[in-house]
Amino acid sequence: MLVEEQIVITKDTTAVWKAITDIGNAATIISDIVNIEILHEPEHGLVGLKWRETRMYFGKPSAIDKWITDAEENKYYSTRAEMDGFVFITTMTISEHGNTVVLRSSHETKSIGLMAKIKSIPVFFFKGMLRKAILKDLHDIKSAVEHN
Repeated sequence: MLVEEQIVITKDTTAVWKAITDIGNAATIISDIVNIEILHEPEHGLVGLKWRETRMYFGKPSAIDKWITDAEENKYYSTRAEMDGFVFITTMTISEHGNTVVLRSSHETKSIGLMAKIKSIPVFFFKGMLRKAILKDLHDIKSAVEHN
């Protein structure tokens, strides 16, 4: 399942990149994140950064380990997370358009193994809810960037 959303931000690429790559402070920007614990910091760049992210899901905190698998400064980064037979790939992409920046968030959910494939059948019913959650995160980022 793939879900993508985007938002226009009236700041420059550098400001947006700084906000979305400040993983250690993501809980101060994104309202549904309640805690970030950095597990590994690479010597250089973003690739290899690993953290435990605790978010509110259905009114309860839920933690998952994420890590950055690919990145190009001021352009994009991709993360991977795994849980209960599912792989979650998220890519945050920045593109400039005149005096604005478009921030796109792409979330792909893949099931690994038979049990995960069976459990993935109802996941499609949550696509609208996931879309709303992605948009909420993007609006939180926009608000933080534009008001700094």
